[in-house]
Amino acid sequence: MNYIQTRTDGHFYFITINRPGKRNAFTLEMIRDFAAAVQAADETSGARAIIVSAEGSVFSAGIDVLGLMQARAEAGEQNPGRWLRRWVEDLQYHLNRIESVELPVIGALNGQVIGFGLELALAFDLRIASNNCQLSIPETRLGLVADLGGATRLSRVIGPARAKDMLMTARSVGAEEALQWGLLNRVVAEEALLDSAIALAQQIAQNAPLAVGMAKRIIDQGDGLDKHTQMALERWAQSLLITTEDVTEAMTAFMQKRPPEFKGR
Repeated sequence: MNYIQTRTDGHFYFITINRPGKRNAFTLEMIRDFAAAVQAADETSGARAIIVSAEGSVFSAGIDVLGLMQARAEAGEQNPGRWLRRWVEDLQYHLNRIESVELPVIGALNGQVIGFGLELALAFDLRIASNNCQLSIPETRLGLVADLGGATRLSRVIGPARAKDMLMTARSVGAEEALQWGLLNRVVAEEALLDSAIALAQQIAQNAPLAVGMAKRIIDQGDGLDKHTQMALERWAQSLLITTEDVTEAMTAFMQKRPPEFKGR
């Protein structure tokens, strides 16, 4: 069964996690399919944003542990530490693919967002959650650490002190607290969740898509660089954008007092 479902509607590419009977727990195949769907969206002509949601009352309960145990058994008698490093490296690769696309990725998070579910959401650009949402990375309860970007991305999003709070206590953080921390961009009523994600995507779609993609790259690829190097990225991006048709269209539309019609060229 295809647990990662996709559809397009106008400028938007929708990806739905559809395994509610297993609380949308991810197998390795699902992670690969999800990354492939994000890549396909990024290559879809006319797409301006990716919107991710989930069926059922839980966004994702994380990794399918039974699937993980089966994968380990199928690997045979090789060193378990070596096997795990390779398995994790594969998953990290797919999350990095999701994070690296130029299209903005908006997550509509509902219910519980646990372990890998939150690590996946951290690879999105923007996160909207229902007001009953609970977010956690409880790996330390199992004697483990978050190894799929949980520690790395979480600390970059909310800062090291708050990341330590979540990771060391393994506690769930409610939507309002997560909003205050910057882990979420919006909190809305559960029934308004998808519509709110679409409204945010519509705001983004009103702007020039090449410029939106460049802004994302400057922020993501400039993380960790010194100020002057990141500002050099800004100059480089601007020197490319100034030659595009969309800039000419924006200026023409401004003079003619009409909305611009961007083409992504």
